Amino acid sequence: MKIKVCGMKNPNNIEELSSLSINYMGFIFYPKSPRYIAGLKPEILNILSDSTKRVGVFVNEKVASLFKTIEKYGLDAVQLHGNETPQYCEDLIETFPEITIIKALSISDIKDIEKTNEYEELCDYFLFDTKTSQYGGSGQKFNWEILNSYKGNKPFFLSGGISMEDIEEIKNIQHPNLYGLDLNSKFESEPGLKDLYLVKKFIKKIKNTQ
Repeated sequence: MKIKVCGMKNPNNIEELSSLSINYMGFIFYPKSPRYIAGLKPEILNILSDSTKRVGVFVNEKVASLFKTIEKYGLDAVQLHGNETPQYCEDLIETFPEITIIKALSISDIKDIEKTNEYEELCDYFLFDTKTSQYGGSGQKFNWEILNSYKGNKPFFLSGGISMEDIEEIKNIQHPNLYGLDLNSKFESEPGLKDLYLVKKFIKKIKNTQ
C-alpha cells in the first residue's frame, strides 16, 4: 500500500516527514487552499529522496502556468483536482510525456465513478475524494462501498478524511486496484502542518495490517 501525504508547506515539517516511508508528498498550488504553498522555495524539496515522488496539486490551473510550475519545482507527478478536461490531459502529456498524472474525482454516488471512463487512457492513477462544495481538504469521507462500482484498469488512491480510526476498514477493502492512501487533514495540528507522530503511527499500523 503506497502512502501519499498531501498539503505540505512548512519547510521544517517537510524535512521531518522526509525521514518516513512516504511514497508521494503533495504540494498544493491552489491559492484558495489553506495549504497553499505560497512562497515555498523549490530547493527545499531537494531534501526528498528519489523514493518520495513530488506531487503538485492543481485546480483548473492555466496550462502555461502549470508547465512553469512543473519545471520550477521538478515535479514527478501532477494531481488534477478540478474540472480539467481530457484535452487538458492530452496537452500535458504532449509537453511532459514522462510526468505522472493523477486525476482526482469527487465522489458522492456511482455516477461520479463513471467519469473515470473519460480519463482511463489519459492518466496513470485516479484519486477518489469526497464531493463537497470545495476542492479537497474537507476531512469528510464518502461511502467507500461505492468503490466496488469502479471497473476500470487504472490503480487509484483513496482520499477524503482518512484517519487512524479507519485502518481496519481500509484493511477490509478488497478492490484489486486500490493502490495508495492519501493522508491530509486528519493528521494535522493546523492546516499544512502534519503531526509526525500520527503519520508514523498510521504507516506502521497500516503496513502491519496488510
